[in-house]
Amino acid sequence: MLKSLRIENFRCFRMFELQQLGKLNLLVGTNNSGKTSILEAIQLLNSHSNLELLREVMIGRGECMLSDEQGNGRELDIRHLFYGHRIDAGRRFSILGIDSNNENEGINKNEGIVVSVKHEEQLRLFEELRELVLVIEWLGQEDESIHIPLSSKEGLSLNHVRRIRRDLKNSDSRTQFVTSSSLTSEKMIELFDQVVLTPEEALVTEALQTIEPSIDRIASVGSDKYRYTGTRSGFVVRLADGDQRIPIGSMGDGIWRMLGLTLAIVNARNGILLVDEIDTGLHFSAMSDMWKLIWEAAKRLNVQVFATTHNSDCWMSLAEIASNEDPSEEGITIQRIEKGKQNSIVFTERQVVIAAERGIEVR
Repeated sequence: MLKSLRIENFRCFRMFELQQLGKLNLLVGTNNSGKTSILEAIQLLNSHSNLELLREVMIGRGECMLSDEQGNGRELDIRHLFYGHRIDAGRRFSILGIDSNNENEGINKNEGIVVSVKHEEQLRLFEELRELVLVIEWLGQEDESIHIPLSSKEGLSLNHVRRIRRDLKNSDSRTQFVTSSSLTSEKMIELFDQVVLTPEEALVTEALQTIEPSIDRIASVGSDKYRYTGTRSGFVVRLADGDQRIPIGSMGDGIWRMLGLTLAIVNARNGILLVDEIDTGLHFSAMSDMWKLIWEAAKRLNVQVFATTHNSDCWMSLAEIASNEDPSEEGITIQRIEKGKQNSIVFTERQVVIAAERGIEVR
C-alpha cells in the first residue's frame, strides 16, 4: 500500500507530495488543481511496463496528433506529460512512492518511474544520426528500462506502444481506473466475465440493489440486440416482480455508475482502484451506500482506493463511514490539493469527522 507519493515535473506539478495515505483517499480541490493528474501518476507508477495504459490516458485527453508514418497513423503528443508542456534533450519527470509491505510490518520499499528525453546515436544507412529518445525507467524492478525513439514531430508512435508489451500475469499490482465518464461497455463486460460464478458476483448484485432494491439478477449478454445499440449496453437485469430481461441502460445513470465502480474494485484485488469524480451520476442519498460498499470491499479485497470529487455531499457521506471506524494508519483520508502548494493538506479520519460535525468545509 502506498504510504506517500512524490511527483516532480509531471503535468501541472513542478514538485508535489502526498503523505499519510490510507486505504481510502479522497482528493478534493478546485478545478485544474491536478487531482486527475495525481490519479494518472499513480496509474503510471503501477503500470509495470504496460504502456497501453499510457496510450488510453493520453487519447482520452485528446493528446495525440497525426503521424508522418505511412498509413495515416497517430502519435501521442508526450510533451503534455512534462511540466510546462515542452520537451527537449535533458527533460525528465519522476513519480516516486513509498510502499508499505503488508507481509513484513514496518518494512517499506521505494518504487518509482523516471521518464526522460535523451539524444541517442543511431546508425542508419551508414549515416550516424542523433535522435530524441524517450527513456522510461522503473526503479526497484531490477533497473528495468525501455528506450523508444520519438518521431520527427517529437511524438510517440502508437505502433511503438503496441510493440512494447509485457506479460502481466505475474505482477503483484492490479490497477483499475474508472474515469468521470465511467467504463466502456466492452471493459465492463470483460470485468464481469472475471467474477461470474465467484463470491464477488453476489457483491455486484448487492451494489445495484442499493439503488434499485427490486433488482434480482444481472447478466452480460452477447446478443447484438442488447450489446451494440448504445454506450450502456451489454447487460440486462431481472426484477424480482417480473420475468423480463431489461437492458441496464433503462435503469438510469446511477445504476451504470455503481456497476462500473463495483466491477472495478472486485477486479483490483491486492491492487489499486482509481476513480475520477466518484460521485458522477449518483444522487446524494446513494452516496453513503456507495462509500460503505467501496470501504468494505477495499478492506476485504486488500484494495487501496484513490478518488476525486467536487461534491460536498460526497465527502460528508464519507465522514459518516469514518465516524464508524476506529482511527488507524490504514484508514480514511481526505487530501486537499491546492494550486501552487507542494504538499496536500491531509485530513485524517478523526479530522474528517470533526469537520463534518462542525460544518467546516474541506474542499
